[in-house]
Amino acid sequence: MKLISLFRHVLRGRRLAVRFGNDRRGVAAVEFAFILPLMLTLMLGMIDVSSGVAIDRKVTLTARTLSDLVSQGTKVSSTDISNFFKMGSAIMTPYAVTPATMTQKISAVSIDASKKAKVVWSYSGAVNGASSVTVTTGYAKDTVITTIPADLLVANTQLIWSEVTYTFTPITGYIIKTNVPLSEDCYTRPRQSDTVTYTS
Repeated sequence: MKLISLFRHVLRGRRLAVRFGNDRRGVAAVEFAFILPLMLTLMLGMIDVSSGVAIDRKVTLTARTLSDLVSQGTKVSSTDISNFFKMGSAIMTPYAVTPATMTQKISAVSIDASKKAKVVWSYSGAVNGASSVTVTTGYAKDTVITTIPADLLVANTQLIWSEVTYTFTPITGYIIKTNVPLSEDCYTRPRQSDTVTYTS
């Protein structure tokens, strides 16, 4: 009798196991629960990476525009430089530009006969909002610059050198958890004359 009862329990347990194995209800929910973290990781990571790439391209464009605008004239004034820094801020739209997130620097570098590069004049700009910019002195006059690529060190010439830095703060902070410093340098030669002079 006990053997028959035991056999029935085993048979019943086997049937339940088969039914459980064949039951497909809830499989989609279980699969979704497994896939959801990966999908969220991909989506949030894509948002941060694509934003970072877009801002990096704008930083490059800002640096190129800044040096290009200065190199087109024979001289620049403090008003010109202030306006050029404001234009850099406009290029970064729609991304936030504050003195804490973005700095711009423009310098005229003279290369002497021995190919030593020295600063002629240099100014930095911190933009706050659409119209407020604070211009300060950049590198000190006659500072020797050693970071210029060798191919650009042509004796008895001048280079207009722009530097732009931007601190990218991830939008979601899910994949990229810390701020990412972005920067770009650009060198151009004066177009209308041998040098671009600064007038206050």
